[in-house]
Amino acid sequence: MARLLRNSDHRRMPWKNGGGETVEVIVTPEDASLSEFGWRVSMATVASDGPFSVFPGIDRTLAVLSGDGMALSIEGLGDKLLTPVCAPLGFPADAPTTARLTGGPITDLNVMTRRGVFRHTLVHHIAHNSKALPASSGERLLLALAPLGVSTAEGLIGLQPLDALVLDGSEKAEVLSVGESAAFYLVEITPA
Repeated sequence: MARLLRNSDHRRMPWKNGGGETVEVIVTPEDASLSEFGWRVSMATVASDGPFSVFPGIDRTLAVLSGDGMALSIEGLGDKLLTPVCAPLGFPADAPTTARLTGGPITDLNVMTRRGVFRHTLVHHIAHNSKALPASSGERLLLALAPLGVSTAEGLIGLQPLDALVLDGSEKAEVLSVGESAAFYLVEITPA
């Protein structure tokens, strides 16, 4: 059954390291702390250079939603540039990481899963008129970047930018653009 998560209802909370604010889209189990979650999807505004919070035993994938971009220095992986047009970047959340903004504040999308318990993918899509979502063996979360509709067995669900829709993996769904096209991110969470 589809579950709509409106942007206005997302939970705002401080970063684990206190360096900023994050917007929690969803956490599983519900109301889990930052040290206990199985998986989590959030957005954050990064307004200054500095270290990332460290999450032991967690894998993370980042995408830049808005802004110019940021250069990451990740222990064991070196330097990586992340911009809105780059593919999402996956790396261990327990690897010490620092960020340097390349042109002002950015907003990022952050997907985290507990290593050995869950796995995840994060893919950017554009629907031209309509796009069927692939089936999954786990759960899927669609984060709208533009107004769009999602046709499900329960009917048509309208999403505004940064609204999210959680779908069971086997549920058939089709994204319908409101204009010529609609961009969105699709997160897939599966058992490890």
